[in-house]
Amino acid sequence: MDNRILRRIAEENPLQSLTPEERREDTLPVTRDPAPKACRAWVRFGPHAMLVDAVVVVWNDLACGVQFTVGEKEMRCWVWANAVSPIT
Repeated sequence: MDNRILRRIAEENPLQSLTPEERREDTLPVTRDPAPKACRAWVRFGPHAMLVDAVVVVWNDLACGVQFTVGEKEMRCWVWANAVSPIT
């Protein structure tokens, strides 16, 4: 993904994240990784789906919490687990 395009879309649209209800926060246990793993993740800024280089920092059976950088800004959100692919 062209970083200029990603920066522009991130500046113009809010980063979306799954809600606590969607990720079943009250019923599913969460795993935190002391050594986050690199991945590619589909994230949403408003109506725009963007594929970003990220790390998975937390997950449950349904969703992953990812962290990534846009320009100089660190961002975090929850996405569906199948929106994440490991980088090998």
